[in-house]
Amino acid sequence: MLVTAQKPATTGEILVEEFMQPFGLTQTALAKAMGVPRKHVNELCNDRRSITASTALILARVFGNSADFWLNIQRQNDLWAALNSPHERERVARAKPIATSA
Repeated sequence: MLVTAQKPATTGEILVEEFMQPFGLTQTALAKAMGVPRKHVNELCNDRRSITASTALILARVFGNSADFWLNIQRQNDLWAALNSPHERERVARAKPIATSA
Protein backbone atom coordinates (compact mmCIF):
# COMPACT_ATOMS: atom_id res chain seq x y z
CA MET A 1 0.00 0.00 0.00
CA LEU A 2 1.46 3.36 -1.04
CA VAL A 3 1.75 5.97 1.68
CA THR A 4 2.64 9.35 0.24
CA ALA A 5 4.61 11.74 2.39
CA GLN A 6 3.28 14.95 0.92
CA LYS A 7 -0.28 15.89 1.73
CA PRO A 8 -2.21 17.25 -1.26
CA ALA A 9 -3.58 20.78 -1.22
CA THR A 10 -6.89 20.84 0.61
CA THR A 11 -10.18 21.95 -0.87
CA GLY A 12 -10.12 24.99 1.41
CA GLU A 13 -6.63 25.99 0.30
CA ILE A 14 -7.54 25.68 -3.37
CA LEU A 15 -10.86 27.48 -2.91
CA VAL A 16 -9.22 30.42 -1.14
CA GLU A 17 -5.88 30.69 -2.97
CA GLU A 18 -6.90 29.75 -6.51
CA PHE A 19 -10.43 31.11 -6.69
CA MET A 20 -11.50 33.53 -3.96
CA GLN A 21 -8.31 35.61 -3.81
CA PRO A 22 -7.92 36.02 -7.61
CA PHE A 23 -11.60 36.96 -7.91
CA GLY A 24 -11.37 39.28 -4.89
CA LEU A 25 -14.18 37.38 -3.17
CA THR A 26 -14.91 37.51 0.52
CA GLN A 27 -16.58 34.61 2.26
CA THR A 28 -19.75 36.66 2.42
CA ALA A 29 -19.70 37.38 -1.32
CA LEU A 30 -19.05 33.74 -2.18
CA ALA A 31 -21.83 32.60 0.14
CA LYS A 32 -24.22 34.97 -1.62
CA ALA A 33 -23.14 33.73 -5.05
CA MET A 34 -23.53 30.11 -3.92
CA GLY A 35 -26.88 30.73 -2.20
CA VAL A 36 -25.64 29.22 1.06
CA PRO A 37 -25.07 30.58 4.58
CA ARG A 38 -21.72 32.29 5.19
CA LYS A 39 -20.95 29.62 7.81
CA HIS A 40 -21.02 26.99 5.04
CA VAL A 41 -18.34 28.87 3.08
CA ASN A 42 -16.29 29.50 6.22
CA GLU A 43 -16.28 25.79 7.00
CA LEU A 44 -15.24 24.97 3.41
CA CYS A 45 -12.43 27.55 3.52
CA ASN A 46 -11.15 26.19 6.83
CA ASP A 47 -11.45 22.51 5.84
CA ARG A 48 -14.12 21.81 8.42
CA ARG A 49 -16.65 20.80 5.73
CA SER A 50 -16.13 18.33 2.90
CA ILE A 51 -17.10 18.94 -0.69
CA THR A 52 -20.30 17.02 -1.38
CA ALA A 53 -21.74 16.36 -4.82
CA SER A 54 -24.22 19.22 -4.34
CA THR A 55 -21.53 21.64 -3.22
CA ALA A 56 -19.33 20.57 -6.14
CA LEU A 57 -22.17 21.35 -8.56
CA ILE A 58 -22.70 24.76 -6.97
CA LEU A 59 -18.98 25.66 -7.00
CA ALA A 60 -18.72 24.51 -10.61
CA ARG A 61 -21.59 26.80 -11.58
CA VAL A 62 -20.17 29.75 -9.64
CA PHE A 63 -16.62 29.41 -11.00
CA GLY A 64 -17.37 27.98 -14.44
CA ASN A 65 -15.47 24.72 -14.02
CA SER A 66 -16.65 21.15 -13.39
CA ALA A 67 -18.08 19.36 -10.40
CA ASP A 68 -15.48 16.65 -11.05
CA PHE A 69 -12.73 19.21 -10.41
CA TRP A 70 -14.00 19.83 -6.88
CA LEU A 71 -14.84 16.20 -6.16
CA ASN A 72 -11.38 15.07 -7.31
CA ILE A 73 -9.73 17.46 -4.85
CA GLN A 74 -11.89 16.04 -2.07
CA ARG A 75 -11.19 12.48 -3.20
CA GLN A 76 -7.41 13.05 -3.21
CA ASN A 77 -7.55 14.41 0.33
CA ASP A 78 -9.80 11.61 1.57
CA LEU A 79 -7.49 8.96 0.08
CA TRP A 80 -4.38 10.63 1.51
CA ALA A 81 -5.98 10.78 4.95
CA ALA A 82 -6.98 7.10 4.81
CA LEU A 83 -3.58 5.97 3.52
CA ASN A 84 -1.79 7.94 6.21
CA SER A 85 -3.97 6.86 9.12
CA PRO A 86 -2.63 3.83 11.00
CA HIS A 87 -6.18 2.94 12.08
CA GLU A 88 -7.51 3.02 8.50
CA ARG A 89 -4.50 1.09 7.17
CA GLU A 90 -5.21 -1.63 9.76
CA ARG A 91 -8.85 -1.80 8.66
CA VAL A 92 -7.81 -2.18 5.02
CA ALA A 93 -5.22 -4.84 5.90
CA ARG A 94 -7.93 -6.92 7.64
CA ALA A 95 -9.98 -7.11 4.42
CA LYS A 96 -9.76 -10.42 2.61
CA PRO A 97 -9.82 -10.58 -1.19
CA ILE A 98 -12.62 -12.70 -2.62
CA ALA A 99 -11.31 -15.60 -4.63
CA THR A 100 -12.69 -15.72 -8.14
CA SER A 101 -12.59 -18.60 -10.58
CA ALA A 102 -11.41 -17.88 -14.08
